[in-house]
Amino acid sequence: MRKISTGALLMMLILSSFAFTYGQTESSGKVNWYTWEEAVKANEKVKKRIFVDMYTSWCGWCKRMDKTTFADQKVADYLNKHYYPVKFDAEQKGEIIFKGHTFVYKPYQRRGYHELAVALLDGKLSYPTSVFLTKDFVVDQRLPGYLDPDKMLMVLRYIAEEQDKPNPIPWKEYQRRYQEDKK
Repeated sequence: MRKISTGALLMMLILSSFAFTYGQTESSGKVNWYTWEEAVKANEKVKKRIFVDMYTSWCGWCKRMDKTTFADQKVADYLNKHYYPVKFDAEQKGEIIFKGHTFVYKPYQRRGYHELAVALLDGKLSYPTSVFLTKDFVVDQRLPGYLDPDKMLMVLRYIAEEQDKPNPIPWKEYQRRYQEDKK
């Protein structure tokens, strides 16, 4: 009896592992988040734009973006392909050395802030904020507030596909065309 149940258990484990992976493709529908340091290192090898999700652990809208926007298959796939997506806790305690400067956590009142968050947000600490950086780590855009999956995908595409063109389509025109293409 013991041999049969062990064998049956083993068979169930094998079958469940196939069931778990069945239907998964190359993209998992999840954002492959980098730390700041990992994105810097990866960018040394292959240049890409950097997307920073600036959040805090207590921010409700940040949590909602994680559950909706960043869980969206199209958003995750696009971020993974065209950006180094960085998840950055604006109140993290660890020091970060970047371009010869050491950024540290600064206690302030009940909480505090990380100096790199202040630098990336130009001193306007608002969460969530989506920060778009060029391939050379220059801030290109800051978008404070919650972005639903559709709006995020539109912005991701515009910045990745239009910004580097000599004559980019104006944002309002791009929005109009994007909405028409969806119909």
